[in-house]
Amino acid sequence: MKKKSLYIIIGVIFVSFFVSCGNQQTAKSLVTDFIEQNALSPEKMIAREFSSLDSTKFINDSIVLSMQKRGHELYKNDIRYEQSQSGRMLYYLRMKCMYDSDTLQQTFYLDEKLTSVVAFK
Repeated sequence: MKKKSLYIIIGVIFVSFFVSCGNQQTAKSLVTDFIEQNALSPEKMIAREFSSLDSTKFINDSIVLSMQKRGHELYKNDIRYEQSQSGRMLYYLRMKCMYDSDTLQQTFYLDEKLTSVVAFK
């Protein structure tokens, strides 16, 4: 019986590890696609490094709307976001990269299903 319990615990840990790795890759792909579609010069954003994916409930609708309106000088002015935050949990992924000889750090907020970027700063 103890051996069976051990196998179940190892199995749960194994599955959790691969699900989280999949979410990390999905988030990186979403952010990379967002940059490619919306940055004015995505080819200048080199040596991209990403943090671990994490979640937050502290970003409300007004903060998301503010980030969407504020934009950033390296991105298009008319970015269309697919979803609003609507009080749900968001994931966030930080990115560090080189742009011309400067180091940039940006945070991208993703919807809870990891289907789109809802804001960035």
